[in-house]
Amino acid sequence: MGDLKVNIKGLSLKNPVMTASGTFGYGEEFSDFIDLNRLGGIIVKGTTINHREGNPYPRMVETPSGMLNAVGLQNKGVNYFIEHIYPRIKNLDTEIIVNVSGAKIEDYVAVCEMLDGLDKIHAIELNISCPNVKQGGMAFGTTCAGASQVVKAARNAFGKTLIVKLSPNVTDIAEIARAVEAEGADSVSLVNTFLGMAIDIETRRPYLSTVTGGLSGPCIRPIAVRMVYQVAHSVKIPVIGLGGIMNGRDAIEFMLAGATAVQVGTANFIDPSVTVKIIDYMEEYLQRHNISSIREIIGGMNICRKEIEPN
Repeated sequence: MGDLKVNIKGLSLKNPVMTASGTFGYGEEFSDFIDLNRLGGIIVKGTTINHREGNPYPRMVETPSGMLNAVGLQNKGVNYFIEHIYPRIKNLDTEIIVNVSGAKIEDYVAVCEMLDGLDKIHAIELNISCPNVKQGGMAFGTTCAGASQVVKAARNAFGKTLIVKLSPNVTDIAEIARAVEAEGADSVSLVNTFLGMAIDIETRRPYLSTVTGGLSGPCIRPIAVRMVYQVAHSVKIPVIGLGGIMNGRDAIEFMLAGATAVQVGTANFIDPSVTVKIIDYMEEYLQRHNISSIREIIGGMNICRKEIEPN
């Protein structure tokens, strides 16, 4: 059996397969379908300083080869997580990573400081890329200055592994990645959802209450792979790839593009056991290609340049 272990700047994962925030609850919801302890990590749903109801319904709609969501970071707040959810999941034999969001920098800092004191939380994912909130979220992640400011503050408040989740809704995602790396990010995860919309042509109304929402699913994967490739060649910190991963082949593709680990999101709604199937595929892939460690394929895409003969 091949070695699936990877390392995210001090965070050791038993395998590269994690769940994307907002698609897997707190893990407990999927315990009837898979052995949660097999996962490399669980990134729990977005957590904010205060309780959030999220956006009004309707806030989800299926689209060709994907879906739009505008849930809007619905959660009960960081205190509820610490008091009621953390005690139930802290002893799982997998890394529990908290996705942190806020309306202002002070909110991010407050949540980071509270999570820093939890001994079983070894990493957070700083969400500066959510397109479904009016304040904070993507507003921080679309400029180098905004991203740098919030990451610098979070870095001072959280002493463990800091992952920063990047928005694809920018002109140059590699530039944003370099900016957060400079402020102390240990890793970047990308991509979050693409801003999109859908209209009911019979009623002439948008399907989502917020008009626009975040597009995810296999329709975005080729763009996400391209962005992971660009960022992996622009920073020295590990890259975590996500965006339309539906099976093991997709996960391997992201790793060949330069991802050290991957996150599985929308696919969990279709097949709640997809994550362990991806892990099984990775083991089979290593055996089939006679590779001893999954780390050997990170950034391992072969680029063939046809020799140009002189005229």
